[in-house]
Amino acid sequence: MLERILPKAKSLIEEIAEENDILIDATCGNGHDTKFMAELAGPSGKVYSFDIQEEAVNNAKKLTEGMTNIQFIQDSHANAEDYIGSNVKAAMFNLGYLPKGDKSITTRSESTLKAVTRILNTLVPGGRIVIVVYHGHPNGKEEKDALYDFLSGLPQDEAKVLEYRFINQRNNAPFIFCIEKTHTAGN
Repeated sequence: MLERILPKAKSLIEEIAEENDILIDATCGNGHDTKFMAELAGPSGKVYSFDIQEEAVNNAKKLTEGMTNIQFIQDSHANAEDYIGSNVKAAMFNLGYLPKGDKSITTRSESTLKAVTRILNTLVPGGRIVIVVYHGHPNGKEEKDALYDFLSGLPQDEAKVLEYRFINQRNNAPFIFCIEKTHTAGN
């Protein structure tokens, strides 16, 4: 059976993540992906969880209370490289707005493209960036188009890019972009 979008996004991370890995939740939201990734990384791994909204960070902290391998960062995911060195195994983005939050605060194409570029630089070969694209709102449509243009232009010897979507769904159903780094640029 075909996996729905959110379970598929998680399975794309789960396929490669192991204990001790460094993982990034680029949009911590209410903390569900942060918790999932922290469980995959285990107590000796590390999850960096980003969000610009204090409400999101607080919601995620409540959900993951007692988990000691998470660093919450109230800042844009565009600045991820300022907090994280290298050797990142995977990153996950859920674009759009905070569920049950202020719908006027959304991810934006400029910061998302910057974040994807910078996080791609930190990935180990075989590492992945999984992006769930919600494009049923004006900023989402712009972000979807900008990501498609950018990801389509990535050199295939540096990354493989997958698009996973159901094409017969109504209401601008979310879909996935998955970027898998093939090797270190310049090698």
